[in-house]
Amino acid sequence: MKSFLSIIGSAILLTSCNNVVGDINDNPNSLTTSEYDNIITGAEVGNIILQTGETARRAGIFAGQFTGIDRQHLGFSQYTVTASDFDPLWYNAYVNTLRNALVAEETILENAEDAPVSRGITQVLQAYTFGTMASLYGDIPFEEAGMVEIGNPVYDEQADVYQKTQSLLDQAITLLRNGSGRPASGAEIYFDGDPQKWIAAAYTLKARFYMHTGQYSQAYNAALQGIGNAADNLSAPHGPAQEENNLYYQFFAIETRQADLIVSDFMTSLLEPGATNPIPANYRGNAKTNEAGRFNFLFRKTNIGVQPNTNNGFAAQEASAPLVTFEENQLILAEAALRTAGFDTALAHLNEYRSYLASGGYMTNADPADIQYDAYVAADFQNGGIENPDGISTDNALLREILQERYVTLFGQIEPFNDMRRTLGNSAVRVPVQPNVGNQLPQRFLYPQTEINRNENTPNPIPDFFEPTDINQ
Repeated sequence: MKSFLSIIGSAILLTSCNNVVGDINDNPNSLTTSEYDNIITGAEVGNIILQTGETARRAGIFAGQFTGIDRQHLGFSQYTVTASDFDPLWYNAYVNTLRNALVAEETILENAEDAPVSRGITQVLQAYTFGTMASLYGDIPFEEAGMVEIGNPVYDEQADVYQKTQSLLDQAITLLRNGSGRPASGAEIYFDGDPQKWIAAAYTLKARFYMHTGQYSQAYNAALQGIGNAADNLSAPHGPAQEENNLYYQFFAIETRQADLIVSDFMTSLLEPGATNPIPANYRGNAKTNEAGRFNFLFRKTNIGVQPNTNNGFAAQEASAPLVTFEENQLILAEAALRTAGFDTALAHLNEYRSYLASGGYMTNADPADIQYDAYVAADFQNGGIENPDGISTDNALLREILQERYVTLFGQIEPFNDMRRTLGNSAVRVPVQPNVGNQLPQRFLYPQTEINRNENTPNPIPDFFEPTDINQ
């Protein structure tokens, strides 16, 4: 994999929603005429940082998976946030990721390149960014985003952004199906330009964003065409050089800020077997489930507390980071099926996923003796069954299990924060994340100070940290 720093340093870093980078477009050394292959690489590296860097860690804190114990991260855990805290996160999304993807597509069109696959890839990257940002911030620039000639891009309503993002993914899929015009070998660092893998990833993204908006039938149909094999996961590649390392590894094994953050007691309690579990009643294990292998893959205990496993697991130095995966797709199928197709279909999808886990799944370091995920049967979810000790409805007991499985499977990603807010009103089934302080859970990322200062179209009044976005009202 190419160096993160060298790619970000050489890729086009053009402002999208404000003038934060000043007169970069006047710099004769900026790569405004770069081959689109190189610009795609820059967009993909920007996306890795967006999806697996500080934005993901921040979402994990707000979703109850991490606990900040010092400095800025302690403040985040106590919900002490300011608009300026989100400046670099917004910049990485709109400049390093979206702007590069837009310029890559513009370069293809301006040079009359017959490269439908490459153009489709740029559109998936754009849609990925838009959907992520809409989920976190609500209303965001879409139609005028990335246009450097527009100093004050308008904000599109959140629901409209999701609809336009779905249309953009549809356009991308049509281009990818053409099959010709792949990027140069090695330039596209996720799938090396494989159009079939990109099509599957695009469908899983469609399913994800339909889940966000509660369109469960559409989510199910999209997921049926999504990633069907873990070997085809869209993952962030990493390497041995420090600037190529897994970003969780960089934070927890290299940076001095590693002492700022630990895995929460709540997250730990779901997976840790034995007497050291901080909240034993939360443990997910039962006669059909042993979570020891997953605990050892995800976590390690340090003198600071429980932290991601930087030795040989989730956050290892060269561990690929999950972006859009079979694991998520399978759990979308399970939840969306329960909400639309019924209990039996949903249980079949969940058991297919459990069979995958029983074979080791994504747990690359797990001892087979620590893995058990036997198939569930309907009786397990009936009143008094091992997954329904409190006598809720059979459907709710299965939904609760699926949502909890999503929470632990998607650890360290942005999606648990989206799930937490999406299911907040479903008290019988939601993962019972509790506020760290006060009586409200976070509902959104704040618009950055750079936008407030420089874009007159930034929503006014500025939404509060605890104000739900429109789709979560």
